Amino acid sequence: MTARLRELEVKDLLSLTRFFGFSSETFSLAISLLDRFLSVMKIQPKHLSCVGLCCFYIAVKSTEEEKNVPLANDLIRISQNRFTVSDMMRMEKIIMEKLYWKVKAPTALRFLRLFHNHIQEQLDFESKKILSLERLEAQLKACHCSFVFSKLKPSLLAMALMCFEAEDQHDPEHTNKVDEALRSLQLLLNIRDGDLVCVRELVGKCLAEYATTKCSRPNTQRLRWTISGRTARQLKHSYYKITHLPTIPESAC
Repeated sequence: MTARLRELEVKDLLSLTRFFGFSSETFSLAISLLDRFLSVMKIQPKHLSCVGLCCFYIAVKSTEEEKNVPLANDLIRISQNRFTVSDMMRMEKIIMEKLYWKVKAPTALRFLRLFHNHIQEQLDFESKKILSLERLEAQLKACHCSFVFSKLKPSLLAMALMCFEAEDQHDPEHTNKVDEALRSLQLLLNIRDGDLVCVRELVGKCLAEYATTKCSRPNTQRLRWTISGRTARQLKHSYYKITHLPTIPESAC
């Protein structure tokens, strides 16, 4: 296992979250489960995709409405993995046992929302615009994709994100009010200046890399679906059965 493999797995889970339209809570919880499991278990790279998908499935069943939870078989097929539902169920049991069946541990997203709500209550209308929760949550997702944040306290990461966002704004009058509120919160949480500055710099570096042309450029590799010979023959034959409609004249009403 390497940091790079972990980052690639998290990006795959982010893609699945977007594909199904799941909430930020689902993604954040899935990453929390994955990192907690990897911190107590040494696994082989070939098992990482199964572990990641199981963590994702546990998170989905814990946070999403029951009607929106996909079947395990569909989840495997859409993620284009080769293991079976039985493999996934066995792995899910192992993960739950190693985590002592504690699924909903505090996540960075949970702390981010709590801190944001606390800060907003102390600000006036104009100052509240400085910290956008939607933007902060998007930045947190980018940080989740970086291995360096997987070992940090969720509360420290959430606090560093808010401080970085406030520092990145260019409105001195209202930013000063936000800084005062953040400083008060920092003292309340007993977070050391050195720790906060260090993590804030890591956040800035991560978001800068995420915003580069290399990261923002879409993947030009064509998506390849593996289908059976029978399905391929059916698709081939069905093409010739399509009845081409006549062109509708522009003068038609």
